[in-house]
Amino acid sequence: MAENNLNNKANEEVMSGNFIHTFIDEDIAEGGQYEGKTVHTRFPPEPNGYLHIGHAKAIYIDFATAEKYNGMCNLRMDDTNPTKEDVEYVDAIKEDIHWLGFDWDDRFYYASEYFEAMYGFALELIEKGLAYVCELNAEEMQKFRGDLKTPAQSPYRDRPIEESLDLFKRMRNGEFPDGAMTLRAKIDLASGNFNMRDPVIYRINHMNHHRTGNEWCIYPMYDFAHPIEDAMEGITHSLCTLEFESHRPLYDWVIENISAPAKPRQIEFARLGINNTVMSKRKLRALVEEGHVSGWDDPRMPTICGLRRRGYTPRSIRSFCEQIGVAKVNSTVEYSFLEHCLRDDLNDTAQRLMGVLHPIKLVITNYPEDKTEEFTVENNPNHPEDGSRTITFSRECYIECDDFLEVPFKKYQRLYPGNEVRLKSAYVVKCTGCEKDEDGNVTTVFAEYDPETRGGDTPDGRKVRGTIHWVDANNYVDAEVRLYSNLFTDPEPDTGDKNFLDYLNPESLVVLNNCKIEASVKNNERDTKFQFMRLGYFCLDNKDSNEDHFVFNRSVSLKDGFKKK
Repeated sequence: MAENNLNNKANEEVMSGNFIHTFIDEDIAEGGQYEGKTVHTRFPPEPNGYLHIGHAKAIYIDFATAEKYNGMCNLRMDDTNPTKEDVEYVDAIKEDIHWLGFDWDDRFYYASEYFEAMYGFALELIEKGLAYVCELNAEEMQKFRGDLKTPAQSPYRDRPIEESLDLFKRMRNGEFPDGAMTLRAKIDLASGNFNMRDPVIYRINHMNHHRTGNEWCIYPMYDFAHPIEDAMEGITHSLCTLEFESHRPLYDWVIENISAPAKPRQIEFARLGINNTVMSKRKLRALVEEGHVSGWDDPRMPTICGLRRRGYTPRSIRSFCEQIGVAKVNSTVEYSFLEHCLRDDLNDTAQRLMGVLHPIKLVITNYPEDKTEEFTVENNPNHPEDGSRTITFSRECYIECDDFLEVPFKKYQRLYPGNEVRLKSAYVVKCTGCEKDEDGNVTTVFAEYDPETRGGDTPDGRKVRGTIHWVDANNYVDAEVRLYSNLFTDPEPDTGDKNFLDYLNPESLVVLNNCKIEASVKNNERDTKFQFMRLGYFCLDNKDSNEDHFVFNRSVSLKDGFKKK
């Protein structure tokens, strides 16, 4: 499959120039600390949840930037907070990145590998008089934080170096409870950037770590750990989302005041926002844990595993990331554009077949009861090299219920008494009537076929305006089909004071049973993408399907909402 060969095509898809590349070009041209160095980036996810489409953008930027400059990109698990970290998330992150078509070779790291080095750098700051142990609790620290006109305060700021060294070592030894003390950088209590007002760089947390167990009971804060991790790995350009822009002075301060082995440059870009969804891990976790979705891989979720299960392809997501570009200002992208990128890919690659989602029986009354014909049709008209398949036709077929109206409305071109339509790739048929149940619902439509129109041709040149799809009633697969739409009814469900759960869309999942799918579907690999003619693009749900029960997820409809807008 094409999506499994993306590593070989990575350089062909590397994003075009942007302001990040401009900065890197300038650094290379100026030489200095970058002279002779290979561009080296990193992707540092926190293993406390599954990656989502916003992470896909960051992955693309980090890895594609390295590829553009024939450089390297590390994968690093930012496991400095043991509260909700789990090896399950580590494995899922690796799988998602590989699925997107990127690889880190042997450069896989954990932030926890540097705990001892970070501790040593913290001692170095204390010894230089640039850090101190503070005994303000969280509430007191907030109270003494000050405002734009009032400096922050700490009665422990001038604590003797020896005393802070002793207390910090005892913090590591587990002598104090959670929250009793922190280690703070000694920078500027009056700074207009509150991140520089003697920020906490270590806190006490007596919790088992998924890798180090109970070896540590003090953990570094991200703003302290991040620059050290980058320096230890020789990262040249640390690419972050825009919310870290105000943290950059602290990033630089840490690097400048410790004996760092390298001096990375932090560059910020706008994070990805998409309407009609949420991308906060906390909120995504709530959706999962409160049972609003079936799991992190629910096809309605914006997680990479959810998108994969829904039928998104690596190429479509990479195309999406490339086309939205790299900006310096936050903005929101329409979900319909993500769908557009998938539709654009699947239109080129998906195998065509026929399926009927709301079936009613069509009986061809003048067709022999014991006869079955075979037709050879192309798998993908866009790519004849993809081969062909065989479909069968017999006296009884299934068609969509809305492809018949007993009393048609104006310009209705499908089946109604007296009207002719083409059965796709088979014959022209003329409707002769219908049969209803006791409630007046149509159960069977009757028609006669023209045997001179095999393949849908009309040798006499008469015009047949309508073409409908069908499935042989003697050769089909019963299936469950799941139709998905936006998880939220509000384009911005988590802005302001909104409770995002109030805007869950009750129709975000519609399940159809007893759908009829062309039997040739059984001859395909489980990851094959399909276009069900006239209905949309679908994929087999590998999690819930088995040999006796086929489940298909609709990936995206045929109608392109983005182009319409």
